[in-house]
Amino acid sequence: MTGAAGVTPPPQVWPTLRARDARALIAFLVEAFGFEATSVYTDGDRVLHAELAWPPGGGIMLGSAKEPSSEAGGDSWPLKPGTFGAYVVTDDPDGLFRRAVAAGAQVTAELHDTDYGSRDFTVRDPEGNRWSFGTYRGEPRKH
Repeated sequence: MTGAAGVTPPPQVWPTLRARDARALIAFLVEAFGFEATSVYTDGDRVLHAELAWPPGGGIMLGSAKEPSSEAGGDSWPLKPGTFGAYVVTDDPDGLFRRAVAAGAQVTAELHDTDYGSRDFTVRDPEGNRWSFGTYRGEPRKH
């Protein structure tokens, strides 16, 4: 869906996750799935904040998980690495499946056609997060 002048509107919802090795996860998400790293802010080995855009629209934010015992004041956003899950729309699930497998994604559901007309697959990234990709764009909105 596009906005004025055919431009995809910026994301209004940003799913977020934490990673034990955020730099490696960013590299994997770019290589395996085709996300684009639009910003990555670091402090030494830690990723403080990163934004990855999904080319057809939308995106995710992520950062390094904090060690509770070593961080003053605790973690204000304590998400456990490896517990994230997302469904991502793609027009080319077959090509993306091959790309993800070639990059080392762990397949948890092979390519398949659903009873609701989508072509889907599901994989895990190296941190254990679950990613489902398919052609289903959701139900039309009621106005």
